[in-house]
Amino acid sequence: MPVEGGSSSGSASAARHPKQKRKAHSLSIRRTNSTEERPPGIQRGDMLEGQDSKLPISLRNNLLDLFGQIEREFENLYIENIELRREIDSLNERLTGDGQTIEGGDPSKGPLKTKASHSTSQLSQKLKTTYKASTSKRLYTFHGKIGGPRNFSVATWELWGGDSWIVSSFKATAGSRALCQLLKEYVGHRDGIWDLSVTRTQPVVLGTASADHSALLWSIETGKCLLKYAGHAGSVNSIKFHPTEQMALTASGDQTAHIWRYMVQLPAPQPPPDVSAPCDDDQDSSDREEGEVDGEGPCEVPTVRVATATLKSHQGVVIAADWLVGGRQVVTASWDRAANLYEVETSELVHTLTGHDQELTHCCTHPTQRLVVTSSRDTTFRLWDFRDPSIHSVNVFQGHTDTVTSAVFTVGDNVVSGSDDRTVKVWDLKNMRSPIATIRTDSAVNRISVSANQRIIALPHDNRQVRLFDMNGVRLARLPRSNRMGHRRMVCCTAWNEENQSCNLFTCGFDRQAIGWNINIPALLQEK
Repeated sequence: MPVEGGSSSGSASAARHPKQKRKAHSLSIRRTNSTEERPPGIQRGDMLEGQDSKLPISLRNNLLDLFGQIEREFENLYIENIELRREIDSLNERLTGDGQTIEGGDPSKGPLKTKASHSTSQLSQKLKTTYKASTSKRLYTFHGKIGGPRNFSVATWELWGGDSWIVSSFKATAGSRALCQLLKEYVGHRDGIWDLSVTRTQPVVLGTASADHSALLWSIETGKCLLKYAGHAGSVNSIKFHPTEQMALTASGDQTAHIWRYMVQLPAPQPPPDVSAPCDDDQDSSDREEGEVDGEGPCEVPTVRVATATLKSHQGVVIAADWLVGGRQVVTASWDRAANLYEVETSELVHTLTGHDQELTHCCTHPTQRLVVTSSRDTTFRLWDFRDPSIHSVNVFQGHTDTVTSAVFTVGDNVVSGSDDRTVKVWDLKNMRSPIATIRTDSAVNRISVSANQRIIALPHDNRQVRLFDMNGVRLARLPRSNRMGHRRMVCCTAWNEENQSCNLFTCGFDRQAIGWNINIPALLQEK
């Protein structure tokens, strides 16, 4: 936080205490709840003249105004929670009364006991759902001159000395925790990582695409960098692997997409680290110090600098690319508002898919059918059907209110779309007039992925969180994020690997690292 030059009061204080050590991040402020408590004509800073502080008066006034706004907002929150508790007490009384007067019988005997228990369970579940929906996902924004607008969740109340019963009501129970184990951190890029993908052929490796103009291939088990692709002249925005051959497809800010071959040899596996943490909402979310990522970059690795094929037809940034089923054609999405379909063997442009009103953000192909879905900043995503060579149909879907950051197919007949409007929607390909499930979150959603076997949706957020949901919109877990693990900045993308017995989830972010997680799927589904 920038601070103005020293003030006269600060100099006088230093003169009185020449040997006193400077205290970092300490601030003594007398709280005033309203302007009526101050005498007319007296500013907030004038009331603090007698307090020892090196902060300028103007800065202290701004802080006081900001804290005053925060206090008033939390006071309103406190009142709302009291009202909610009164409603809960009233519902509990009704619940107790219903249990005592079921058809004039004794609810502790015979079939009446079962009926009463079922009614009680239903009302209790309804009560919990209503309470959580009313409170647990609220965010409050405070505006002040220092730091601009800031969001505070309900849990922030505890940091400011709020009542513990308010915070504890939003904590997950111990029975809702699932085990997530940190598999490996992949460190070596010099800039943020936009995208990542796992090969579909042996050997299974992880690929990352970075703003540092490179794509890297990694050993999943050891975290060692195996190969570097340096053929692009701009940010590498996406990476996808050929379904049957050792070829990669990368899209770049240099307005091209490259197809290049790779050959890697996996190093000897190492024992996995003994690091585990529960996937719940109680994890410490404190940040590590900003700066370079721990560890050194990759040693000298084989580098590929020349592409097998270069696709050049776009007039803007190529933001994403993917292989069509069979691997003989690829589709690219660009900021020039178009998607292009190319022949891999000849690099020939086959079709230009136009219709979006703004820049495209993502494209994805169906795993078994000739279908393509493109998403855009125009708040829509489009479904392109190439199954009939003579008819290329397109359907437009307007289910979001902000940029659609990604839309992906599942192994079944579903499309899952994520947006900057903080929602994720699940659609049925057979009837896409309205979504079959809607997931509402507290942060913008970036490039999502869906596991092929268990159909679990992994949501990367701008607020550095990664959350897991099922196809019905039921929340399963949140990956741990603390001062020891997790991303320090925006999480850009997620990718699944279910080739082995274990299920691995990979995440990447703008903190220059990718992270591998071992997800205990049986425990996750058991808690569900």
